[in-house]
Amino acid sequence: MERGRKFIRNLLAVLFWIAAWQGLAVIVGKPLLLPAPAEVLRRLLELTVTGGFWLCTGLSLLRILLGVAAAIVLGLVLAILCCRSRLADALLSPPLVVIKSTPVASFVILVLIWIDRDWVPVLISAMMVLPIVWANVCAGIRGTDGQLLELASVYHLPRSRVLRRIYVPSVMPHFRAACHTALGFGWKSGIAAEVLTVPRSSIGRLIYESKLYLQTSDLFAWTLVVILLSLLLEKVVLRLLDRRWRHA
Repeated sequence: MERGRKFIRNLLAVLFWIAAWQGLAVIVGKPLLLPAPAEVLRRLLELTVTGGFWLCTGLSLLRILLGVAAAIVLGLVLAILCCRSRLADALLSPPLVVIKSTPVASFVILVLIWIDRDWVPVLISAMMVLPIVWANVCAGIRGTDGQLLELASVYHLPRSRVLRRIYVPSVMPHFRAACHTALGFGWKSGIAAEVLTVPRSSIGRLIYESKLYLQTSDLFAWTLVVILLSLLLEKVVLRLLDRRWRHA
C-alpha cells in the first residue's frame, strides 16, 4: 500500500514538472530556445530507431562503467590499506582529498594531455568515484563495533568469519551509500568529460554537436537519455547489491 502511494506521489511530481515545462515552452514560444516536451519525446523516439543511437549509448556506458568498476575495486583496496596502516593513510589521504576537491573540468584538460581522448571519460569517472568509495568504506571499517571484535578475539574466531560476520555488516551500508552516490556522480562526470573531449561515438559528442548546430530538440533528447540511464543504473546496481547481501 505504501509503495503504491509513493509511486503515485512520484508520478504526480513528474507530471507537475512536465506541465510546468510545457507551460514555459508556450510562454517562450521559440522551440529553438525551449522545445516542448512532446517535441523532445518525438525526437527521442526518432533517435532510438537508428543504429548510431545504440552504438553511442553502448560505448558511453562501457567507458563509464569500466571507470566506475575500477574505482570501486581500487577504493576498497585503498580503504583497507589506510585502515590497517597509519603510514598508508598518511600517504594516500592527501591526494584523494585533492582529487575529491578539484573540479572535473580541470582534470579533463590535464588528462587530455596525457592519454587518448577516447580513454579520458574512463579515467575521469574513475577519479571522481575513487574518493567517494574510499571515504565511505574507511568510515565503515573504522565504525566497526570494537566490543564485537574483542569478543571474536576472546573466542579465537577465524579471520574469515570475523570478516564475514562483523566487518562486512558494518561496511555494507557505507558501501551501498558509496555506490549510490558514485554511480550518479561517475556517470555525470564521465558524460561531462565526453562533452569536453568529444571522443568518437559517444553521447557527449552528440550533446556537443547538438549545442554547436543549435539542434535544441536533440540536445534535450540526449540529456533525457543521460538522466534515464543514470536512474536505471542506480536502480539495477543497488538492487543487485541488496539481493547479493540478503543471500550472503
